Amino acid sequence: MAATVIVMPALAAAALFEVGTLQGENAMPEPACPAKPCLAISRTTGYQVKIGAARDTHVVKEDGRIVAWTIKLSRPGAKQIEFFEKNLGGESAAQLTVLRTGNKLYARILAQGEPVALEPYFGQTAQFALETSIPVKKGNVIGLSVPTWAPALSINQPGTVSWRATRPKGGCDDFSTPTAETGVNNVTRFFCLYRTARLTYSATIVSDPKPAAAADADTTPRSRAAR
Repeated sequence: MAATVIVMPALAAAALFEVGTLQGENAMPEPACPAKPCLAISRTTGYQVKIGAARDTHVVKEDGRIVAWTIKLSRPGAKQIEFFEKNLGGESAAQLTVLRTGNKLYARILAQGEPVALEPYFGQTAQFALETSIPVKKGNVIGLSVPTWAPALSINQPGTVSWRATRPKGGCDDFSTPTAETGVNNVTRFFCLYRTARLTYSATIVSDPKPAAAADADTTPRSRAAR
């Protein structure tokens, strides 16, 4: 009696990982609001530079595709929402932004996710699946563009926590002038560094599968007959 044994080739598995999340004492903190001062990210594009001893927390470690992004939002009070909408361009909104950083704090905008209205999700940690996944390369930086405002800023952090924004030299204290990047392929400069504050967002990436060596593929038996 003959029997056939099928030997399946090894799968080139992809990995799912988060960019921007840490564990333990550096886990995602609560953003400001409704407590006072109630501060928000306002009219800029930013990315986290350092969290404690961890640098490059929002740098992509492997080639892959962004499939979703997450933002932890506070719940501002009605008067706080009214103030922000009146002074910062309207309703709360944000979108994920992929950067390629260069010298002297310059960066190119490589891709962006769809803008999302945030107010329905105040007080929650909301995850948004992208309509179209975004390809990223190792070394790309995941940022956040906020054309109006977003209650996703945690304050009173240690001095070892910092983030950068696309505000010009001399304008780091100007939080109302629009500096958010909303166009792909633009080149901008992240001049302003803010310490003791953290942007509460992250991105979900599926890494590209790693193919097996060609030699291994050629010598892998597909079937074997036994009597």
